[in-house]
Amino acid sequence: MSKDQNGKDDVITLVDDDGNETLFNILFTFDSEDFDHSYILLYPADAAADDEVDIQAYIFNPDDGDNGELKLIESDDEWDMVEQVLNTFLAEDGGMQ
Repeated sequence: MSKDQNGKDDVITLVDDDGNETLFNILFTFDSEDFDHSYILLYPADAAADDEVDIQAYIFNPDDGDNGELKLIESDDEWDMVEQVLNTFLAEDGGMQ
């Protein structure tokens, strides 16, 4: 997957291997010192406010020389950490508004 930044800071376009483009809102980003990565959490831009959404998470290291390409999270330990951060975010934020 690659990332194209749109005019807005909170929306990006993901392009799959077949060239299909999908808009996503950025829920939030965070850094992990334990895994030495930055992460970005996204949800579909066309989701209605009362919809249950599928949140996607990727490794995002904009300064790593890969033009900010998003990378898949492959480690179970990393996924567990991302889920904990997301759960904390949703508990503090009261869910997505």
